[in-house]
Amino acid sequence: MLSQPTSKLARTVVRAVAGLLPAALVATAVAQEDEVITIGITQNNVGIDSYQTTYEQAFIEAANNNPEVEAIVLDAQGDVEKQINQMRDLIQQDVDAIIIWPTQGKAVVPVVRQAERAGIPVIVTNSQIAEEGQQFIASFSGPDNITQGIYSAEIMCDRFTEMGIEDEAVIVQIAGMPGYTTAIERAQGFEERLPEVCPNVELIETQPGDWNREKSQTVMETFLTKYDDIDGVYSGDDNMGVGALNAAKAAGRADEIIFVGATNFAVGYEAMGRGEYWGSIYQSPVEDARNALRTAVAVVKGEDVPKSNYFDTPKITQENMDQYTKPVF
Repeated sequence: MLSQPTSKLARTVVRAVAGLLPAALVATAVAQEDEVITIGITQNNVGIDSYQTTYEQAFIEAANNNPEVEAIVLDAQGDVEKQINQMRDLIQQDVDAIIIWPTQGKAVVPVVRQAERAGIPVIVTNSQIAEEGQQFIASFSGPDNITQGIYSAEIMCDRFTEMGIEDEAVIVQIAGMPGYTTAIERAQGFEERLPEVCPNVELIETQPGDWNREKSQTVMETFLTKYDDIDGVYSGDDNMGVGALNAAKAAGRADEIIFVGATNFAVGYEAMGRGEYWGSIYQSPVEDARNALRTAVAVVKGEDVPKSNYFDTPKITQENMDQYTKPVF
C-alpha cells in the first residue's frame, strides 16, 4: 500500500479553462462550500474507439456527481506532444492531481516527473507508463493488461483442446498501436502464456491493427492471402477482432477460424451471440473511469492507495456470455 500526503484541498470558485488547448472540456461539480478538489485528466484519443468515448462520458458524469470535485477534461487526440503540453498546462494551473491516459508510455515520463516534482500526484489510467516512470506516479488505475493477455491465451487453448487441434493449430495476432503500453502488455501476456498451456500451437505472425477495425480487416486480408491454414486469430481488442472476422467472412473462411479478443466490445458480444466469435475479456469503460476518479480523490485526501489499483476483467465466451450484459461501447 502507498500512503500519499494530503495535497492542497482549498479551491475557491470553479475556474475557467484559461491557458488550456481549445478542445478542452470542463466538467465541474461545485460543493455547497467553496472548497473543491481540482483534478485534471489528459486522455489518449477519445475519438479512436467507442471504449474511450464511453470512458470520457462516464468520467464527466462521475465528476459532476461528486460535489468535492472540479474536473478539467482534456483529450490528446493520440498526439504525444499535445499530451505533454496538456500536462504542462495542468502543472502550471497547480491542480490537486493529474490523471493521464498515456498516448505513449515512455515519452510522457519526463513530464510526469515534472508534475511529481511540483508536488502534484499523478494517477495513470488504463495503460501503464514505462518502468522508469513508475517512481514518479502515485498509483495506476485500470485493468491488468498482462493478465488479460494471459486469459485470452487460456480461452484460445481451451477451445483448441475442445476441438482436438491443440497439437497442430496455427494462429496469427493482430496487436494494438505499436509503442502503446496496453498493446505491448496484452501481446506479452498472450505470448508468454500460450506456450505454457498449448506448447504445440504456433504463432506464425503478428501485425499491428492500431485499434482500428478497418485496418485490422486489411491486415487479416493479407494473412488470409499469405497463409492457407489459420486456426485462430488473437486480437488486442474486439474492435480489431471483428475487423479480422469480417475479412474471413468475405473470404469464406470464418467457419474454420477461432476468434479471441482481449477487450469485449458490443460488436464482439454480438458476434459471439451469432456464433462467429469465440471469446474475449469483459472490461467496463464506465468502471475504468470511475475507478480512476476514485483513486485520484483518495490520493489527494491522503488515503492509503495501492500502487496498482486494478479492477476485475473476467473471461467471456459463447458459453458464459449470458452472465454478462452487452457492452455499451
